[in-house]
Amino acid sequence: MATSTRTKLVIVESPAKAKTIEKFLGRGYKVEASQGHVRDLPKSQIGVDPAKDFEMKYITIRGRGDILAKIKKEAKNAGTVYLATDPDREGEAISWHLANALDIDTASKCRIEFHEITKKAVKEAIDHPRAIDMDRVDAQQARRALDRLVGYKISPLLWAKIKKGLSAGRVQSVATRLVVEREREIEAFIPEEYWDVTAKFQAPTQKGRNITCEAKLVTMDGKKAVISNATEAEKAKKRILKAAFSVQTCKAGEKQKKPQPPFTTSSLQQEASRKLNYSTAKTMQVVQQLYEGIDLGKAGTVGLVTYIRTDSVRVSDEAVASARNVILSQFGPEYCPETPNQYKGRKNAQDAHEAIRPTYAEHTPDNVKQYLSKEQYQLYRLIYNRFIASQMKPALFQTLSADLVGDDMVLRYYGEHMTFPGYRSVYIESADDEQELPESVLPVIKEGDGIQFSAVNADQHFTQPPARYTEASLVRTLEEKGIGRPSTYAPTITTIISRGYVSREKKRLFPTELGCMVTDVMLEYFASVVDVDFTAQMEEKLDSVEEGSTEWRSILRNFYPPFEDMLKVAEEQIEKIEIKDEVSDVPCDKCGAMMVYKRGRFGRFLACPNFPECRNAKPIITYIDALCPKCGSRLMEKTSKKNRKFFGCEKYPECDFVSWEKPISEKCKKCGSYMVEKPGKKGGKVHLCANESCRHKETVAASEKETDE
Repeated sequence: MATSTRTKLVIVESPAKAKTIEKFLGRGYKVEASQGHVRDLPKSQIGVDPAKDFEMKYITIRGRGDILAKIKKEAKNAGTVYLATDPDREGEAISWHLANALDIDTASKCRIEFHEITKKAVKEAIDHPRAIDMDRVDAQQARRALDRLVGYKISPLLWAKIKKGLSAGRVQSVATRLVVEREREIEAFIPEEYWDVTAKFQAPTQKGRNITCEAKLVTMDGKKAVISNATEAEKAKKRILKAAFSVQTCKAGEKQKKPQPPFTTSSLQQEASRKLNYSTAKTMQVVQQLYEGIDLGKAGTVGLVTYIRTDSVRVSDEAVASARNVILSQFGPEYCPETPNQYKGRKNAQDAHEAIRPTYAEHTPDNVKQYLSKEQYQLYRLIYNRFIASQMKPALFQTLSADLVGDDMVLRYYGEHMTFPGYRSVYIESADDEQELPESVLPVIKEGDGIQFSAVNADQHFTQPPARYTEASLVRTLEEKGIGRPSTYAPTITTIISRGYVSREKKRLFPTELGCMVTDVMLEYFASVVDVDFTAQMEEKLDSVEEGSTEWRSILRNFYPPFEDMLKVAEEQIEKIEIKDEVSDVPCDKCGAMMVYKRGRFGRFLACPNFPECRNAKPIITYIDALCPKCGSRLMEKTSKKNRKFFGCEKYPECDFVSWEKPISEKCKKCGSYMVEKPGKKGGKVHLCANESCRHKETVAASEKETDE
């Protein structure tokens, strides 16, 4: 493409990104948004022809004709056209489709790529255009063809044999299987009783004051202490109280806790779920806004974070240097390691992009807070703090372990005390299952010291089944097993929930009866499609296409013949499965029949079983145990147009009270206003006063049932 004095056209995917980039480039440039794909396989037919070596039939997507026409008009008047779609397989495929639609030679230098939306990155990309990477395009075509063949061949079978509207997919079917199998593990689990025996004793500290310490029974009579019932526990208690104990061994030491690397897509989704209670879909929606650009007033519009679909923990030398400057200026040299911290990525990581990090370290969360929504600020602070912490020194802990021996029994004390916070001054990572020891002042004890126990406790426990998946832990499992890629985690979970295969209750994922049925059919007739290892191997094959070592159609040639055989067997052998609707206790107010629960686009609703003769339907009304603070009527749980739960008065529109947080029946002890319930840390809850000038807070421990769930 020859250089011209005419306007240069840059085509991106999103309008928000177009607005940001146009400000960077200024006069002489026009930026248009394709709004994602403009061409795709038709919805009304498979669009992949195995008989013609998997020829793909692409058409202009319905509703995108005007967008494409506008882009064509701008391209015709432009001297140069740059295709600046996202820097991944999907983005490369979109550029390829645009090049074909605009009659641009894909081998010409028409493609530009940037991994952060900053003025410097965009201008550098303009200065270094390249040809479209056909290996990336082919990898995306192979994925699209595989997904289309699986979805469009199996889904009609599920419609015919189970229920209309069902769907199957390579990744979504495996994700559903994981949730179903976890539930069956839980159902089959037989809990075993065990008891922990602990003893308390007093010991001095370095400052001379006494503190209470706790030691746990670990061995009896030379064997591991296994106490399985109350009788054995009581015997152990009495034996400990009668015996004389002394310190046999005492080991003081130090340990480090190193910082975690900057976020990948997966780790961001997991941590946002744990710390902010965000769904994977919400996390990706908010972080997309941060990536595409935020108006920072006089500073202009800036993309605050780097590219958000990545499995890499690598960051540029320039970014590392900026983080170290922040650490040196804000915390001092004792917090900054001599050489930068480096992190090793997962074995099967593509490592195509940097980790998710702030584009400019000087844009601290507090500096840009006024320009961000609450969600944007929370997520940006998470990303920023994690990045800065990743380049800080480890936290240091003083540890003490002591074995207390008496009457051929050993009780073990362990404690740790943080002596240097290091990276934890900025960021403390969360975990799904782990609980850290409480930080404590360590006692001063030495070998040979006599120990007098003031109390001995025996606590009953039962072994626990594996925990149900949360969105965070399911994402982690999908990543660990190599199923899907960063861009697929959020849409996969959204799909299995919206299809009614999985339900989400108190952050935990439960399989529905429908999800179990579909999984059983898939396991019996399409075992390889829902096989975890097979799906992971398929991802590796798609990666090899992108690397240029595998021809994309060869993957389909190997996959389709055995898949076609499975389809033939399934069509012949699957019997019609009848799913009976769950009957409610609500009578139809038109014909009197007891209404049944149905699932639609926006979740469950009530419908008359006599459809189509009676078409009565109504939403499911759930009242909560709190009254409207405005009028005293009952409060209802409702769902917004964006499928977000909120609470409102039953007298609406006469009473307009609404709340995103769940109101509770208790009043604030300080000001008398109503309180709302919010999730707390480690499974508990927080009751918070809704009065902005009060905001009194009370922490409520999680009930045993909630903890189990």
